[in-house]
Amino acid sequence: MQTNDRTESPAWRRGWIAAATIIAAALFWLATSETVYEVTSPPEWSWHVLFRKAYSIAAFALLGFTADRALGPSARPTLRAALLVAAYSGAIEVAQAWRGSHEGFRWNAFDVLCGAAGGWLGVAVERMRRSRRRV
Repeated sequence: MQTNDRTESPAWRRGWIAAATIIAAALFWLATSETVYEVTSPPEWSWHVLFRKAYSIAAFALLGFTADRALGPSARPTLRAALLVAAYSGAIEVAQAWRGSHEGFRWNAFDVLCGAAGGWLGVAVERMRRSRRRV
């Protein structure tokens, strides 16, 4: 692959692959940890659900961004990131159910949609930032 952008060289790409893998593993652990859930969802916080969904979208955006960089060029990068991170979020939901979570299908579906939105956002923001730099 010949490119003028050094950040798309094979060495940089391996770095992005490592970063995306580490971030995905860390987020998976955090999302399936009962201790983390208890710390971030104290009953005395009236807005804890909104807070958890907001930071999950931010975390999924980080994963979408790093996955996009790791996978390289795509004709539809935002769609690819949204679908990839939605699938990843779905895997988290399965792991949480396996570990005894009692969330219903609607919450699981909403969480997967948050994953898709975050994946899309991570790539879309980077694309907008890059297009502004060119102007």
